[in-house]
Amino acid sequence: MNVGDRVRLLHGNEEGIITKISAGGRVEIEIEDGFRIPALKNEVVVISAVEAQHFGGEKPEAISQIGSKPQKTDSNEKSVFLAYIPLNDKELSIYLCNNADRDYLVIASELYGENRQTILAEMLPAKNSKKIGEKSIQQFEEWPPLLIQFFPIHKKIEKTQPSFERKLKFKASAFFKSKGTAPVLNKSGYVFKMSESTKEIDIQQLNEELNEHAVTPKQEFKKPPKEVDLHIEKLTNDHPFMSNSEMLRLQMETFEKNLNYAIASGMDEITFIHGIGNGVLRKEIHKYLSQLENIKYFQDTQKSRFGYGATLVRIS
Repeated sequence: MNVGDRVRLLHGNEEGIITKISAGGRVEIEIEDGFRIPALKNEVVVISAVEAQHFGGEKPEAISQIGSKPQKTDSNEKSVFLAYIPLNDKELSIYLCNNADRDYLVIASELYGENRQTILAEMLPAKNSKKIGEKSIQQFEEWPPLLIQFFPIHKKIEKTQPSFERKLKFKASAFFKSKGTAPVLNKSGYVFKMSESTKEIDIQQLNEELNEHAVTPKQEFKKPPKEVDLHIEKLTNDHPFMSNSEMLRLQMETFEKNLNYAIASGMDEITFIHGIGNGVLRKEIHKYLSQLENIKYFQDTQKSRFGYGATLVRIS
């Protein structure tokens, strides 16, 4: 049983992808709606490609196990691809594959909050590939977000092609389903087309950001209320059309923003009302708070008013 295996709970209906394996025989599983649940190894079973095919489930190509038959990728598609090629059952090599007819200047960086580390800054010729690193499958959850910027090289007078960038933070349920054949390399792996979901780079804005004499305006933080209600109906009128993962994302973004504003404005404490429900939001909030150094403590609070559906945060 490895990170990336698709599994089913023996005592439930949930299925998902293993994202983390911990000591003591515990695993973390990302289920289809984006939520992650803990389980013991002896409580889950790996879903094989044969089983899925027999019972009319996913096709064998979509089963997220290294060594399963890859999905067919159009090796003639003129684009740039990011490919994770297995070295063995634990390690992956990362390649950029330029199957286009144009050369690109490429800058690839790993993001760590407001910091970054550049792992590639050079030309990627047409019909060529470039290895940019290696990653451990077992450490999938710790992979930092990846930002890749592409600047087309114009070797003759022609219409200007836009520069673009792609920021990636993989979810296990999507990553391990992306089996395919990497163009140029012609090797099986996890393949992602870079021209999809890209953002065009504003060169003028980029120049301003690189200007060392640019003046950074002083930020002013609005002091949030002492009690912030995170019930989804309080945050948006569109919640009937949102998935569980989209609602959770909006609630966590609202929580993080108000917590940061509370810290920046010098508040001593703030209360977040998350309700009882299935406990997913409360768990995510407590997990986030446990990683911060400038929090004295946090606790369930105000039983009479919220029925333990709120968390009090004391700020140091």
